[in-house]
Amino acid sequence: MSQTALSAGQAEALARGFKAVADPVRLRLLSLIASHAEGEACVCDLTEGFELTGPTISHHLKVLREAGLITGERRGTWIYYRAVPAAMAQLSAALAPAES
Repeated sequence: MSQTALSAGQAEALARGFKAVADPVRLRLLSLIASHAEGEACVCDLTEGFELTGPTISHHLKVLREAGLITGERRGTWIYYRAVPAAMAQLSAALAPAES
């Protein structure tokens, strides 16, 4: 994607993702989800280590979900989150310099 200039639509889609990860809490949550051993993390695992309320964590997860960076699946009373590799690859590719 960094080989050619972005279209307006591509720029808008990427901006949503970059805006979502521009917050330190959301960036950390995404990192925790993406690096979790099973490739997914239960919301119960994500609340540890943050001095935030459950609803605040849920809000940040919602922003990441709406940006297309994570998906969530309810299992019983818990929601399990997975990173969306293609979305993360698009953000990464947008920052890569063009090859000479």
